[in-house]
Amino acid sequence: MPKALCLISLVASILVVVLFLADMALGLLGMQDLAPLRSANTLMDVVFIVAGAALIFMSWTTYREQR
Repeated sequence: MPKALCLISLVASILVVVLFLADMALGLLGMQDLAPLRSANTLMDVVFIVAGAALIFMSWTTYREQR
């Protein structure tokens, strides 16, 4: 069960990073209409990308310890 929870958090954090990275990239390229969150705030995008990356790292290291 702990392995499954690590994998679930890993997948969820990857989705968060991809979502906010796409929002920031499309917003900076001038395609606000295509951005998932309509490029509301770049600072919010950066904070969520950093937090998601930290969660990816923690999930991956915890998963590797449980092998």
